[in-house]
Amino acid sequence: MFSFNKVNKLFSLEIGNLLDVSFELNDNYPHSCEFCLNSQTFSEKMSKVNNFRRYNPLIDEWIIVAVNRINRPWQGAKTTVSKNSEDTTSSDSRAPPEKNQLAPGGVRSSGAVNEEYQSTFVFENDFPSFTEFEKCAGEEENDDLFKQQEVRGVCKVICYHPDSKLTLATMDLKEVRTVIDIWNQQYVELCPKYDWVQIFENRGAVVGCSNMHPHGQLWASNYLPSIPLKKHQSQKKYFEKHGGKVMLMDYLDKEIAKNERIIMRNEHWTWLVPYWAFWPYETMLLPNRHVERFTDLEETEKQSLSSILRDLLIKYDNIFECSFPYMMGWSGAPTGSFLQQDCSFWQLHLSFFPPLLRSATVPKFLAGYEVFAEKQRDTSPEIAAKTLREMNGVHYSKRN
Repeated sequence: MFSFNKVNKLFSLEIGNLLDVSFELNDNYPHSCEFCLNSQTFSEKMSKVNNFRRYNPLIDEWIIVAVNRINRPWQGAKTTVSKNSEDTTSSDSRAPPEKNQLAPGGVRSSGAVNEEYQSTFVFENDFPSFTEFEKCAGEEENDDLFKQQEVRGVCKVICYHPDSKLTLATMDLKEVRTVIDIWNQQYVELCPKYDWVQIFENRGAVVGCSNMHPHGQLWASNYLPSIPLKKHQSQKKYFEKHGGKVMLMDYLDKEIAKNERIIMRNEHWTWLVPYWAFWPYETMLLPNRHVERFTDLEETEKQSLSSILRDLLIKYDNIFECSFPYMMGWSGAPTGSFLQQDCSFWQLHLSFFPPLLRSATVPKFLAGYEVFAEKQRDTSPEIAAKTLREMNGVHYSKRN
């Protein structure tokens, strides 16, 4: 989460959840984004009502209003204002091991104590945007200019490993496979109830990760969010226009034929830089066969996924020889009420949006023209693919 502290207001812009853009405003704590509150106070401040989302008719987009999340703790990057109030520097504030709230036995801000886990560990987020309470923080509205809907669901944290020093790039293949199995388990559990189950990871302080312990998140909602809805509509439109052909399968076939943006392939998966990529080293991982949802993957595909996933993250880390930050998220056919509908036009895919551009300390920011008019990138997708393709396959930390 990027936080900007301005006099008496605190605005938070979350870009990493890959669902809707979240905007949070709270006047109760106007002076700082770091709250020195005890766990009891956090519990009291966590309202027992569901959040809502509002519709922006100007750009045909919904926004979640998460009135309860501004009070959550923060251990990630902070912005320090210089004496001239113009220049800022960012620092990466890491919690010492004994205060790591995601570690085995760690005490979280809610007062809950983690299990002494030895592998993966899943728990419900202490400060969720989606909840299942009886009441909503706002009333339903359905005016053309003022549309507001209650949002329901569940948010979870998925700890990948008990060792805070490891990442998916530095775990062994068996450990990566365990994470994949946990993802599958969560999909199986939640897909029958919720229309969208988003598994994602924000890695690195620059993309809003508030704790460097290896972990991802899961947000499941009772509706289809803005970006998945657009993907749903565009793939369906292509399917109907092209006589039942799946857009991303056609796209993959043509990318393989062109062989300009392919980075890596194995028997079951292809990793490439999309033709339309925006982020400097944005990539997409696609199954080589038609797969609608994560739960449709076969055991052999999950096993080869663990291999190519680790290999691609090693290449990312090797670009600037750092723990490469990224936003990662799975997208597949919607679930819940959509399980009774034909979603055969969908293709499962995993997207990576890394912000680093020129070095380990120079990220790309979404700003200016890109915010108000249209996005742009500073290097071609073909150059990015070539760079990644030529990266060493051995992690920089393990070379002699």
